Amino acid sequence: MQAENIDFLIIGAAKSATTWLQKALQADPSVCMPDPELHYFSRNHHLGDKWYFDHFPVSPATRLVGEKSNSYLDTPVAPPRVHALVPHAKLIVQLRSPVARAYSDYCMLYRRGEVGADIDAHLGARAGSSSRFLNGGLYHEQILAYLDFFPKDRVLVLFYEDMLSEPREQLRKARAFLGLETEAIWPLPSKVKDRTAPMIPRGVRRVLAPLNPILRQVRDRPLFRSMRKVVAREVVYPALPASVREGLVDFYAKDAAGLGSLVGRDLSKWVAGGVPSTP
Repeated sequence: MQAENIDFLIIGAAKSATTWLQKALQADPSVCMPDPELHYFSRNHHLGDKWYFDHFPVSPATRLVGEKSNSYLDTPVAPPRVHALVPHAKLIVQLRSPVARAYSDYCMLYRRGEVGADIDAHLGARAGSSSRFLNGGLYHEQILAYLDFFPKDRVLVLFYEDMLSEPREQLRKARAFLGLETEAIWPLPSKVKDRTAPMIPRGVRRVLAPLNPILRQVRDRPLFRSMRKVVAREVVYPALPASVREGLVDFYAKDAAGLGSLVGRDLSKWVAGGVPSTP
């Protein structure tokens, strides 16, 4: 594998169903994409280009090679690194209402036990503009960082909300952008992640944490799954207060207006969780 063989990257945003898009493209045997997020241009750049290239399982049927890591969009060092190694690559950005994305990101970490129930401390005014939850939705600013290095016609912006309403059309847009047949659509994947699924309580997970390397090897076995069902519980997430939601809408309003101008869509209602206007 060489740098010139990397045709495209799905660069984010986090919590915007980029894994769904990845799996939809992977259903085509002519598309090669590694399963794990490599985060090479963001978190693992120190591991070197060989480490990166070794993750691509190219086969004789491969026509296009790509990769998906949602940290590439909101990591400032990623755009110049991407351009330095794969300046010819096409970039796909899938975006979700920034307020909904911030809350979903918070719920993910709450589910893992990495944040507490004080939602205002993480999403409200007390969080500060440097909060990972807030920064992750400054899409216009993040895309402009890539447009400093890549021409606009090599950056495709898609919306999570369009994927929910018209998944096949969303996939057709992505395939057309990549130069693939748009009508050769394989069965679409179902929702990849479900935050309503029961979870082992945080206290139990803390006790089991030292055993994680062993448990990862047996998690797909019937006995482990049966035992997990016994202790797993539905996760009750803290609700997003109206005051925090309104603060988030205000926080993202200017950035969303710039994004709307960039993509030619009215995003004023989308910011708060509505649907982007039809282009």
